[in-house]
Amino acid sequence: MAKYFDVHPDNPQRRAIGQIADLVRSDGLIAYPTDSCYALGCRLDNPEGLDRIRAIRKLDRRHHFTLVCQDFGQLGQFVHVDNAVFRAIKSATPGSYTFILPATKEVPRRLMHDKKKTVGVRIPAHVVTQALLAELGEPLVSSTLLLPDVPDPLTQGWEIKDELDHVLDAVVDSGDCGVEPTTVVDFSSGEAEIVRRGAGDPDRFA
Repeated sequence: MAKYFDVHPDNPQRRAIGQIADLVRSDGLIAYPTDSCYALGCRLDNPEGLDRIRAIRKLDRRHHFTLVCQDFGQLGQFVHVDNAVFRAIKSATPGSYTFILPATKEVPRRLMHDKKKTVGVRIPAHVVTQALLAELGEPLVSSTLLLPDVPDPLTQGWEIKDELDHVLDAVVDSGDCGVEPTTVVDFSSGEAEIVRRGAGDPDRFA
């Protein structure tokens, strides 16, 4: 049965954020809000958490997971970013974008694209997510909370708890965060390729 945390969207309660971080550190799987949809998240060294996300979403092994990072200092540990790409990404973050980049050795192989050795990264502009990332001190491995055969992501915390109570360890509710996922930009070749158009304006990378 999932624990339910009602977290203020603008002034997250420190005690609640601490308890959620402790659950993640204990290899828990959470549903949490971002600036573009709710997401499923677990810590980096939690292979069972990845398997649980795959089972919930019915994903295959080729699915690109995303490392949700607090800031550029953290992001730079996990992906290679040259100067030109750095400037392009820096101007668009934090925000509703996911960037696909070559992974560093800090990224477990199970998170990389099999052939390209890339990984998705993002820095969200959401107060609750940022508070949780600051408390954790490490990225969350994440995937949009989109259930199989359901056209739109779940947007209400109570709805997520009702639907996934038996397969999650916690639901973090801070209100509706929309149904539009991130815009995905692949920079792995050095040039911007729009893989998915979403909440972030893709024209800035045209």
